[in-house]
Amino acid sequence: MGRADARRAQGRGARRAAKSGGIRRLFTWRKMLGTFFGFCLLIMGAFVALYMYVDIPKANALAERQSNVYQYSDGTVLTRTGDGVNRQIVDLAEVPKEVQHTFVAAENKTFYKDQGVDLKGTARGLLNTLSGKGKQGGSTITQQYVKNYYLTQDPTVSRKLKELVISLKVDQKRGKDYILAGYINTAYYGRGASGIQAAAQAYYGVDAKDLNVSQGAYLAALLQAPSQYDWASATDTGKKLVKERWGYTLDNMVEMHWLDKAERDKLTFPYPDKPKPAKGMEGQTGYLVEAANKELDKQGITEDVRRAGGWTFTLNIDKKRQKQLEQAVDRQLESKLDRKGNKVDATVQAGATSVDPKTGAVVALYGGVDYVKHYYSNATRRDYQPASTFKPLVLASALENESKTQDGDLIGVNTRYDGTSKRPVVGSNTPFAPENEDNQSYGDVTVQTAMNKSINSVFAQMVVDVGPPEVKKTALALGVPDQNFPERPAVSLGTMNASTWDMAGAYATLDNHGKKVTPFIVKSAKNRDRTYEPVKGIGDQVISRKSADTVTSVLKGVVDSGSGRAANTSAYEAAGKTGTSENNKAALFAGYTPELTTVVALFGESPKDGGGQVSLTGTANSGRANGGGFPAQIWADYTLGALGGGSSARFDLQDVERGEVTLPASPSTTPSQSTSPDPSTSKSPDVPSQSPSETPSQPTSQSPEPPPSQSPEPPPSESPGLPGEGGDPGRPGNGNNVANNPPGQ
Repeated sequence: MGRADARRAQGRGARRAAKSGGIRRLFTWRKMLGTFFGFCLLIMGAFVALYMYVDIPKANALAERQSNVYQYSDGTVLTRTGDGVNRQIVDLAEVPKEVQHTFVAAENKTFYKDQGVDLKGTARGLLNTLSGKGKQGGSTITQQYVKNYYLTQDPTVSRKLKELVISLKVDQKRGKDYILAGYINTAYYGRGASGIQAAAQAYYGVDAKDLNVSQGAYLAALLQAPSQYDWASATDTGKKLVKERWGYTLDNMVEMHWLDKAERDKLTFPYPDKPKPAKGMEGQTGYLVEAANKELDKQGITEDVRRAGGWTFTLNIDKKRQKQLEQAVDRQLESKLDRKGNKVDATVQAGATSVDPKTGAVVALYGGVDYVKHYYSNATRRDYQPASTFKPLVLASALENESKTQDGDLIGVNTRYDGTSKRPVVGSNTPFAPENEDNQSYGDVTVQTAMNKSINSVFAQMVVDVGPPEVKKTALALGVPDQNFPERPAVSLGTMNASTWDMAGAYATLDNHGKKVTPFIVKSAKNRDRTYEPVKGIGDQVISRKSADTVTSVLKGVVDSGSGRAANTSAYEAAGKTGTSENNKAALFAGYTPELTTVVALFGESPKDGGGQVSLTGTANSGRANGGGFPAQIWADYTLGALGGGSSARFDLQDVERGEVTLPASPSTTPSQSTSPDPSTSKSPDVPSQSPSETPSQPTSQSPEPPPSQSPEPPPSESPGLPGEGGDPGRPGNGNNVANNPPGQ
């Protein structure tokens, strides 16, 4: 490099040095430190100004809060809630010391040492609020008390800053015992209970002074999520979480030397008492309000929001149809039961959901004998199986997927299947050989006949032909919940869990020509400070109209001359399906007219503490309860009244798929029966063994199934050693099936 190049390089270096020197002069450590201190002083000044400006306010106006009004669809009042706060203030001295400590251990271990605020938690809460994540935890007991007693639940920055300042002032001017007493007396524990005295009564039926440390730990754990952690209504996840928080609370007490480790190890989880519904919730009212509140929770109008009061909730419930449903249950079931003198009758629980298939509106609901006597709603419970009311969804999936049999025949109404009882399915990696009702074999039958008679062997094979994953996909699209849903041939018998509400949605979707119907009960919710977007009842086309209308045509045959004929009258056109679950623990009828979709169910529930599923066999001394008996009769009685004595409306079925018929039309035979013709239309003469004279108004003397004495020997196992199926052979489940019963049941 020459001297000229050296000079140029030297010049460039000098310019870079001058530039970097300028940056260093601009960002010297003295300037940066000064800026930092200046920013801190600015923040401190702002905080001091805020501290001087914000005083401890008066208590908020919970005592003056408005009630919430629940209305029928016509605007008449169903009930009012929240007229007053269920609270009784108690002195801290009345609460055992160890119970006081449970709340500190659960919520704020540094309570007795801190200055009333958690700066990190508050900063995190502010950031979450600014980023749109809403209300977050991390507050001290003092902050929570201030929020409950002086402020609101709104997750805003201004409220959070006020909470911080007021908490500092309250901590300075009030003692810790005053704050703790205020906290446990103002906190909401669920079940309508505000304050520890009301909570002690609501969950354990005792006064606060009589609580033990284990019960106190449960109540302290509740405060994190009262609705989610209430043992009576918690999901399995909720129960797991509250047990963990209960244990966490006690472990913290050991850490803080408030509880001896040996004593801690002896403590067991204190299961709370069953809830006692509030006044004004008697009869069906409580079930309606509960269903509405569950829906509102999902829409963001949570329990905390509702507690502020001032809401008017208008439900879709039609007052006249609701009365018709209650009367139908009374006439066709309750009047026939001897609940005090008959052990079986004492176990019977009825539930129903009725939906307008054109809108999704729930127009009537039956949750049980009385919300005060039976807190758990039979309309929305998911702990029983829908049984053979699921079979139409298997057919819908076969049609939608244009599935074929093992012989390559397109599955349709007239497609023939082997209806032999205990016939092993073909083409499945999961062995399954379901028994038909009374172990009856039918030989070659059409799909229509198989649906009319609810032949288990046919639909088990159909699930294999369609593919269990595809069947599940169709079922979920129609509205069946993904709860204990097995992808196995046994799913044909409805071995998942679903409520009458769920199945009403699925059948309403069929009724609505395959366009998704989501049942919803809240028509509108009005409050001066909040707008509400109701659930969208009608959604997208989830299966083709061709598939949906074909299923409807088949289900018309079930009502006209199959297992559901107890629902048949000349006053309306109807389609439907019966169902009876394993061991006769549940019986259902799911049916619809062009204007109304309704699912009625009976459940066998032990009246003993802890409940448990029991058999319905012997209900009203009528032998085996089944979907074609009481449920179908209730359905018919209600539907007739709900339609004003009848309706001329007819199903508008378009482009109904008849399917291929490639096998010869041979008569169906059984080993124990003479030859009988096999129909190929929806007006099939195949009917269950039931007296022709039986009508929907005669629910107790006869049943679509033969009497218990004709029950066959118990069905064999599907395949030994198969998890989930081997010990549950066949799981027959319809209105014409023995449900895995031993002889004589």
